[in-house]
Amino acid sequence: MATIYDVARVSGVSPKTVSRVINGDAAVKKSTKEKVESAIAELGYVPSTAARAMRSNKSGLVGLITGAISLSPNRTEVSGLPDLFIVQGIQKAIENSGKTLLIADTGGQMDRVPQLIRTFEEHRVEGLIYAADHHRKVSLPSVTSSTKLVLANCYDDIGTPSVLPDDYRGQFSLVESLISKGHRRIAYLSLSPSLEATKQRTRGYRDALNQSGITIDPDLIIPADIDTEDSGLEEQLLWDAIDRVLALAKPPTVICFGNDRMAMRAYGILRSRGLSLPDDISVAGYDNHKLITQTLYPTLTSAELPYAAIGIRATGLLLGMIDGTVEAPGSPILVSGPVTAGNSVKELPAPITKLSSIGRTTK
Repeated sequence: MATIYDVARVSGVSPKTVSRVINGDAAVKKSTKEKVESAIAELGYVPSTAARAMRSNKSGLVGLITGAISLSPNRTEVSGLPDLFIVQGIQKAIENSGKTLLIADTGGQMDRVPQLIRTFEEHRVEGLIYAADHHRKVSLPSVTSSTKLVLANCYDDIGTPSVLPDDYRGQFSLVESLISKGHRRIAYLSLSPSLEATKQRTRGYRDALNQSGITIDPDLIIPADIDTEDSGLEEQLLWDAIDRVLALAKPPTVICFGNDRMAMRAYGILRSRGLSLPDDISVAGYDNHKLITQTLYPTLTSAELPYAAIGIRATGLLLGMIDGTVEAPGSPILVSGPVTAGNSVKELPAPITKLSSIGRTTK
């Protein structure tokens, strides 16, 4: 294997000059640079990044810990694959940074994370990103002071810099859009109440109704999911939740579902009851997973979960922390997305306002 001394001998310059050409840290005459580059090509010389990192104390490496690679092929449901989309956003953001991204997969085993962090630090990474599969709290081992760490789609109790989806704003905007279409009886069949996303979205749902002066009916808010991989049980819970809201004396005109996959299943359940969408009842989802929203008939109205943007923002934050241009934020960075309108929500006529015989307005 060729060394820097071989390059110096073939190009007729000193090893120090060769080093200057490789590292670009000092001015070198054009003719000398061309000789060195020609010798490098002739000998097939590859500079040692490890040695350069030891000299500069910068490896140019960024580590990513995720479960997206090993778990994605086993996910038979088309429910979003958030961590995979986050990884794609991170890769896109790192492309023009001059850094090299190293990816380690957990295989779904959180007990592997400490060893992966240790391995990355042994390879002198300048920063680390940990990407979770859903919005949740995590507890990771500490990193050395020289390693910057950013959490994507998760947070911890010690204030590690994090980038999260703005679930509150997403649900608020979705309900607000339904109200603008004339809906007042809006049901919310949520994901598991134990999820952080459900807590934030339920708050957004309530605040959107309150802002418009609409009385909150607790009978319209039903968890239709629990933390289980039993698809049969999921189907039963969803069927029961739909049955309960439709049996109300004043049933909803639109149902918001916890995610697009739940909404997709609901299409079949509602149609089995003889209901036409959206003429008899409107439907909205959450995620804007286009494989679902754009292929359903009618197309599904859904709030965007900006997974790729989370990855991009997390990478930008980490790179800024590494080069010292960005300070670690004191609170999580929230990333929101738009509501994408489909044909699953019917616009209702505005309430008719008329004058009574005693001059009061009535509706």
